[in-house]
Amino acid sequence: MKPIFIAGPCVIESAELLDIVAQRLVSINKELGTDIIFKSSFDKANRTSIHSFRGPGLEKGLQMLADIKERYGLRILTDIHESHQAEAAGEVCDVLQIPAFLCRQTDLLVAAARTGKAINIKKAQFLSGQDMRYPVEKAREAGAKEVWLTERGNTFGYNNLVVDFRNIPDMLDITDTVIMDCTHSVQRPGAGGGKTSGDRRFVPNMALAAKAFGATGYFFEVHPDPDKGLSDGPNMLYLDDLEGIVKQLIL
Repeated sequence: MKPIFIAGPCVIESAELLDIVAQRLVSINKELGTDIIFKSSFDKANRTSIHSFRGPGLEKGLQMLADIKERYGLRILTDIHESHQAEAAGEVCDVLQIPAFLCRQTDLLVAAARTGKAINIKKAQFLSGQDMRYPVEKAREAGAKEVWLTERGNTFGYNNLVVDFRNIPDMLDITDTVIMDCTHSVQRPGAGGGKTSGDRRFVPNMALAAKAFGATGYFFEVHPDPDKGLSDGPNMLYLDDLEGIVKQLIL
């Protein structure tokens, strides 16, 4: 069974950016026989600074994602931060993502579950893999048929993340789909003077280590010029580097 791949720019910056990334994902899918899910956020509600770029918002952002879905035939994933966003996002997206900081928010999980769409719950930076059985339980009891979990590292303060790869097999005991977030796991939260820093050179290593521990999917935020990205630039992968990493992971 081929792994799941999720890729796209952190936040919706422009229609042009979405087109550039989508075209490349379609090309990779055709070349490698993959089915990469397109990801981008209509709102980044958990930025470090109140002055940080957040995105176009719910209505405009979902329309832009719907346009990508119609134009390129890609499946779509986006994250939601509030319960009232679930229904509208579920009308456009194939997968709804619950951000790590919000993975214990019962009303958010229930609202996402009731859409009938697949749900990807990112493991909180303050929880163990074993702790994720409770968010999954909430989603399933609210009617979710397909629940994924995503590893993205743990934080102990001091502007850094540490990945305990034992979380992957622990979460596979809870659900069949466990994804490695290869780009957020190299973040250095708040280390950029009011914004998150990171080190993208470790992204391929994160992916290969996760493969060794049995991950069934991989999440990459990508951008044609990440150093000019409006969110998570230091840890986003160059779009041109995505195909090579995907090749390594499907061997």
